[in-house]
Amino acid sequence: MIDASGGETTSGRPDDRTSSALRFATELVAWVATPWAVAEHSWLLAVLSVVVLIGLPTCLSTPGDKANVIIAVPGWATILLVLLQLAAAVVSSWFVWPAWAAVLVTVLAAATAVTERRRWSWLLTSDQPVR
Repeated sequence: MIDASGGETTSGRPDDRTSSALRFATELVAWVATPWAVAEHSWLLAVLSVVVLIGLPTCLSTPGDKANVIIAVPGWATILLVLLQLAAAVVSSWFVWPAWAAVLVTVLAAATAVTERRRWSWLLTSDQPVR
């Protein structure tokens, strides 16, 4: 539930609809570009990259950040997973796509990082118990 007064949810988590959309777009790029970039070296590595980039964030999350938590991790671990996605998207795009597309991905990742600041601050200061 959104609190109209401060841009936060009633749980104290920042309202991050914009950063969520940018984060998801960057994740999609990482999910496509990374296996594509490593497939020429090893199909097994391509499969592993998909498992890591999709599987880890699905299974590991910080309580209060997602509705359903499979394996609870502290906020810093969630931030590292997002940074992994951003780095994978940028680096892989430079290997597999033309420069103009890689520049767009780099700008998208930078915008994602900027808009994630409030969420990351909340994740680092949140007193959500990790069980």
